[in-house]
Amino acid sequence: MDSEPSETHSRVVLDDEKIRRALMRIAHEILESTSEVESLYLVAIPNGGVPLGRRLVENIESLSGIRPGMGILDTTLYRDDLTRRGMRPRLRKTEMPSSVDDRLVILVEDVVNTGRTIRAAMDALMDFGRPRTVRVVALVDRGRRELPIKIDYAGKNIPTQSGETVILRIGEEESEVEARDESLEVVVRTQRGAHDADAVKEAQS
Repeated sequence: MDSEPSETHSRVVLDDEKIRRALMRIAHEILESTSEVESLYLVAIPNGGVPLGRRLVENIESLSGIRPGMGILDTTLYRDDLTRRGMRPRLRKTEMPSSVDDRLVILVEDVVNTGRTIRAAMDALMDFGRPRTVRVVALVDRGRRELPIKIDYAGKNIPTQSGETVILRIGEEESEVEARDESLEVVVRTQRGAHDADAVKEAQS
C-alpha cells in the first residue's frame, strides 16, 4: 500500500527584530551576572550559533565598551550518538583563536532540544583548556531534555510536539556559518502525513 504523502507547514515564531531584542536582553543578562567582562569568551556552535554569537559580541561591546573574544567550535566528533546515525559525519568549522584557560566561556547555540550537542560542546571545549566557568545561551529552548543540561540565558522557550522541528533561518539559507548581515528568523516546521519515525529527522541538539 502506498504511503500517505507528507505535508510540511511552517510558521515564523521569531522574526529578525524579535531575535535582535532577545539577544540584546541576553547581553544585558550576561553583563549583570559577570563581574569580570574581560574574562568573557563566547564560543559559538555551528552552524546557527555563529551569527548569534557575532551579534552578542557586538551587543556586549556596545553595552560595556569591552569586546569579548569569540571562537567557533564544531562538536560533531564528540557526540555520543555518532555511531547510531549510520552516516559519515559532516565536519564543520572550528576556529578557537586562544585557549579557554581561566575564562568565563559562554556557549552559544541556536536551538537546544535534548542537550546532547551542548554536552558534546563541553567535552570538545576541554581540548582548548580549562575554563573557570561554562554557561549556555540558547536562542530557543525546546525543553525536551534527555540530559541534565541547564540553559543559563534563553531567548524564548518554545515547547514542541513530535513531528515538529525548529530551525534558525538565515536569509534564504538555514544556519549557514558564513552569513553575517543577513536577517534571521526562527521557524517551526510541522510535517504531517508520514509516519512519525520518518517524518522528522531532526538533529538531537
